[in-house]
Amino acid sequence: MYTSTFPVTTFARISGMTSEEFDDPRLTAVGLFVEAHQGLIEKLAPRIQHHGMSETEFEVLLRLARTPGRQLRMSDLSTQTSLSTSGITRVVDRLERGGLVTRESCDTDRRGTWARITDAGSARISGLITGHLEDVDRWYTGLLSPDQLEALTDALRVVRDAVHPGAVAGSDPEIRREGVEAGR
Repeated sequence: MYTSTFPVTTFARISGMTSEEFDDPRLTAVGLFVEAHQGLIEKLAPRIQHHGMSETEFEVLLRLARTPGRQLRMSDLSTQTSLSTSGITRVVDRLERGGLVTRESCDTDRRGTWARITDAGSARISGLITGHLEDVDRWYTGLLSPDQLEALTDALRVVRDAVHPGAVAGSDPEIRREGVEAGR
């Protein structure tokens, strides 16, 4: 984490900002979010790594397992994970070599390729998910009341939809079917 060598008052004087501006609740909100995210990753990653997966591989398998039909177009998977098309290709290559994912041509659109989780991929993620959920409960959801969790989930969905609208690309089977029929 970056730490300024100048006291806030010196920086404020140089920049023309008042110390009250540094106490802006928006800075607190985004700072808390970043700190919570970093802390959660540090708490959740060891179990994922213990199961021989990177966080990205886990995310890809989980997204495929949670998607109706257990498959996504490679382009949608790239969009959902914020990886480049070459980045998602490399991840899926690794998962495919491990027998956890297959690629299948899209019957209705020759340009499209599906990434589909295999039974072995489902078994692999199933073996991890119970412990993962215990960690999630211990370090995140279990720290909140049901009302707090619902409000936070709703708020995070609003922010996610604004800053990463592709996070659910291709997940809705109706949207997927319409996109295929329209040639997208």
